[in-house]
Amino acid sequence: MPRLRPHLVLLRAAPAALAWLALAAPVLANDPAPQGAVSVQVDNAKVIRLPEKTQTVVVGNPMIADITLQKNGVVVLTGKSFGTTNLIALDGRGAMLAESTISVQAAQASIITVQRGLDRESYSCTPNCQPAVQLGDANKYFDETSKQAEQRRTMATQGR
Repeated sequence: MPRLRPHLVLLRAAPAALAWLALAAPVLANDPAPQGAVSVQVDNAKVIRLPEKTQTVVVGNPMIADITLQKNGVVVLTGKSFGTTNLIALDGRGAMLAESTISVQAAQASIITVQRGLDRESYSCTPNCQPAVQLGDANKYFDETSKQAEQRRTMATQGR
C-alpha cells in the first residue's frame, strides 16, 4: 500500500469532517452570546435600533466591530475581527442611554478548517469546498489566496 503524505490524509478526512460539521452545526448555531450581548459574525452585518434621542454612538474597539448610522435610529453593525467590544449610545447632553456588549464570532456553519502541521487553511463548503481565507489562516495561504482574489476582481472590473 502506498504511503500517504500528511496533507493528503487531511484532505481525504475532509468528508468525515463535513459530516461531523453537518451534525454539529445546529448546536454551534445556537451557541448564544453572553447575556445582553449582540452577536454578529466576522464579515457579516446586523441591523440594530438605537434608543430614542441617541445623538452619539461609540464603539469601544472599531477593529472588532464597526457601525454605519442610518436614518431613524437604525445602525448597521459589521463584524470586523474576532472578539468582544462595547457599543455606547449617548444623548445630546452626553448622558449614557444604553451600553451593549458586541460579540464577533467566526462563521461556523459553512467553514471547514484544514490543519497542516502548524499551518491552517479555511474553506467555504456551500456546497463545494473553495478557498475562503479567515483570520488565523497560515500567512502563505492567506496571502496567496487573497492575491488571487484581488487579481480576479481587477480583471473583472477592467472588462467593464
